[in-house]
Amino acid sequence: MTDPSPEQVTTADSPRSPQRTPTLLEQLGGIGGLVASVIPVVVFVAVNPFAGLVPAIWAALGVAIALGVWRLIRREPVQPAISGIFGVGLCAFIAYRTGEARGFFLYGIWYSLIAGLALLVSVVVRRPLVGVLWSVLNGSGFAWRTNRRARFGFDVATAVWAVFLLARFVVQRYLYDLQQTEWLGVARLAMGLPLTALAALVTIWAIRRAVRVAG
Repeated sequence: MTDPSPEQVTTADSPRSPQRTPTLLEQLGGIGGLVASVIPVVVFVAVNPFAGLVPAIWAALGVAIALGVWRLIRREPVQPAISGIFGVGLCAFIAYRTGEARGFFLYGIWYSLIAGLALLVSVVVRRPLVGVLWSVLNGSGFAWRTNRRARFGFDVATAVWAVFLLARFVVQRYLYDLQQTEWLGVARLAMGLPLTALAALVTIWAIRRAVRVAG
């Protein structure tokens, strides 16, 4: 009698574990991706006062590419690495075209305004974007939209992201008009990771609330 092939063996001792769905934070690049996103900004702000605009641009681009390659070597998600390089490249291009270091922050300033307004509108029309994105990324469906308690959590999380983004726009636009490039960098960092971390905690609470209420 021949031994069964590996494909034929299905015992309780060797079950096939289902693949775990990546969390929202993991799909966005994880903590490492968030930290890596601010390093090119630090490099740009540090190099510009001493070496000038063009060297600062190349330094920020070089660091962004190096971080992207490092993530690829470590076999971490590719999309955040590509997005990071593209984002720094776009900011560098705007700074080069405007001929001003403060132009490096112009894209982020207007992105904060547009994204913040879009988030607020999504709450008004009862399609909170935090819930929509969660459903799309995890393929969990949109049953939460008919549950008022579950939708409330996503409304709160979406509103928090909106307030933080609009606050970034107000502060950084004010500093941009004052031509305070160094303080723009400080504001970008101070209103980046800390506010993102807080908004992420609210988002996790909203997701867990939705799952618990739906269950």
